[in-house]
Amino acid sequence: MEKIITYEDFTKVDLRIGTIIAVNDFPNARRPAYQLTIDFGDLGIKKSSAQITTQYQKAELLQKQIVAVVNFPKKQIANFMSECLVVGAVKADDVFLLHPEIKVRNGAVVS
Repeated sequence: MEKIITYEDFTKVDLRIGTIIAVNDFPNARRPAYQLTIDFGDLGIKKSSAQITTQYQKAELLQKQIVAVVNFPKKQIANFMSECLVVGAVKADDVFLLHPEIKVRNGAVVS
């Protein structure tokens, strides 16, 4: 186990469900990545960069629901502004997106 955090620390992380509505190549990224556009319902549309090109084809990502942290500050990645952090499980160097088992409302809180 790494660092121990309190429950209060955990509650500061705003994890939400969103649906990927657009996927574009990201040729300016240092490592192969996609630019994702994600619908978070009442929270609006946010963009993210994800290094998942070896695990996922663009077509299979469209309309996929994912888990993301939505309360990080925006981050400039090459010529792209990332507005949220998509969450995944890491196996070796590959990232596999976390997602709900059933379709849920965009913007739903993950706890």
